[in-house]
Amino acid sequence: MKHIILTGGGTAGHVTPNMALIPRLKELGYSISYIGSYEGIEKKLIEEMAIPYYGIASGKLRRYFDLKNFSDPFRVLKGYNQAKKLLKKLQPDVVFSKGGFVAVPVVIAASRRQIPAIIHESDMTPGLANKLCIPFSTKICCNFPETVQQLPKEKAQLTGTPIRQELLAGDKNAALSFCGFSVEKPVILIIGGSQGAAVINQYIRRILPKLLVDFQVVHLCGKGKLDKTFKDTAGYAQFEYIQKELADLFAMADLVVSRAGANAICELHALRKPNLLIPLSARASRGDQILNARSFERQGYSMVLEEEEMTEDTLLASIQKLYTNRQSYVNAMITGQQMDSIEQIVHLIESCTAGK
Repeated sequence: MKHIILTGGGTAGHVTPNMALIPRLKELGYSISYIGSYEGIEKKLIEEMAIPYYGIASGKLRRYFDLKNFSDPFRVLKGYNQAKKLLKKLQPDVVFSKGGFVAVPVVIAASRRQIPAIIHESDMTPGLANKLCIPFSTKICCNFPETVQQLPKEKAQLTGTPIRQELLAGDKNAALSFCGFSVEKPVILIIGGSQGAAVINQYIRRILPKLLVDFQVVHLCGKGKLDKTFKDTAGYAQFEYIQKELADLFAMADLVVSRAGANAICELHALRKPNLLIPLSARASRGDQILNARSFERQGYSMVLEEEEMTEDTLLASIQKLYTNRQSYVNAMITGQQMDSIEQIVHLIESCTAGK
């Protein structure tokens, strides 16, 4: 039996593509293990799938000054030594990494032990963790055609991002019942990412009375970001985080307002949901979400409102315009390029384990 180690963590976006691959890998008879951080979001998500999970030390490498910059390199070194021992013990045939800083020591350790390592970059430009992994990788899976041009030609492969198949099988009526909504008004789904998005939450709640005139709103606002003052507001349902019912919420949604993380927008594309993207500001990130959003905007899949341009008026006007023109976005997504990302990536994995 072939054995694969999956790794990646820190945010849900570094875990969910791995989760999407697991059912297909099981079908092909792979034994699967997961290496992540001790207490990251990946631990709970993977253990719920009954996959053996191994935690290692993880440090973040920052581009800005922080006192932790002095201690985190030692945590990375500790994680590398732990990963080496785990790989020796588990004897995998291949490693697949979805990124995040916990994956760096695993990929480097795999290279040192001559185990093929495939990494996946969802964003338009590689993040720091994946940049560190590129020299130690066998293949690099990419989400955007533009990314392939920036990477070593012999390693880069356009695969798209694996989408959890259960997201495509949601039950609209179950979601209406779950949220206490009616069929009389369209539904907007607000997603701020696994950590929530405080600025989006703030503006949505400011315009909520006006939104509720024409829409119902389901709001995934992030851990600790519920607002009790809206607890019993008719037509408004707020949750910190949703996992089991997410497919149903997508099936119910007529529009989605979202951050522009690559995994999130690929899910919206696969589900063909008209969407307004509010990318994370370049002031608070390396600007990858802005690049992702503009790429989808150019292809006609998304409307974009940058955080710096967001006011109560611009947010409300954008949502109303998106609803008016929603079918044009659906049509663009229907005719746009669709890749079977799971099969593309599994094929790469199989090619790395051929003969084993």
